[in-house]
Amino acid sequence: MNASTAGRTRRCAAAHEADPTPCEGRRTAVTVLDGNGTQHTGCIHHTARLLASLDGARLHPSAAALPWACEVYCRAAQLPPYAWQVGR
Repeated sequence: MNASTAGRTRRCAAAHEADPTPCEGRRTAVTVLDGNGTQHTGCIHHTARLLASLDGARLHPSAAALPWACEVYCRAAQLPPYAWQVGR
């Protein structure tokens, strides 16, 4: 395993491959549903970015029971779509 492969395995499944930012918190903290209903589970940081970027995205209904769901929702509301492309 090379250094770039090792770096990717430490990131959550919600992290976009072009987003260089590290995960924040548990890698399975929150699940986001995209417009087609596909589930994407990831850390607080990357699920917020995903929520801000995908048309029709929403938090999985079970996220309401999680203490960090509000954090993800509030962060997403302050982010532009694909924040990593504009340096955020």
